[in-house]
Amino acid sequence: MSGVANPATVEQCLRVGAGFTQGDRTWIAEQFGPLDARLASFDADATELEISVKDRQAPGQKVTLECWVRGLDKIVTTSAEDDLHAAVMDVRDDLRRRLTDAKTRREPRKG
Repeated sequence: MSGVANPATVEQCLRVGAGFTQGDRTWIAEQFGPLDARLASFDADATELEISVKDRQAPGQKVTLECWVRGLDKIVTTSAEDDLHAAVMDVRDDLRRRLTDAKTRREPRKG
């Protein structure tokens, strides 16, 4: 049987770092829901996500999303979007692409 015994989810793996509060975590986790499909191929105990923001609400704020998955190189995505919501979506979408790429590289070629 293939698959992961304890599939990773945003809810299990997401931590909020500098610039965000635990209150922010709820809406960020909601925005990150689409990542669950990507994270499910990794074990929850071997997966961590951390989002932080520098200079929040200031011109030039920077949102950083870090992802650690055992067996993969650390993935770091950043966004300098002025709108916080747009920046959060930006790092989410970038991470989703990069997890897809990493998963593709990990899987044996078919055919």
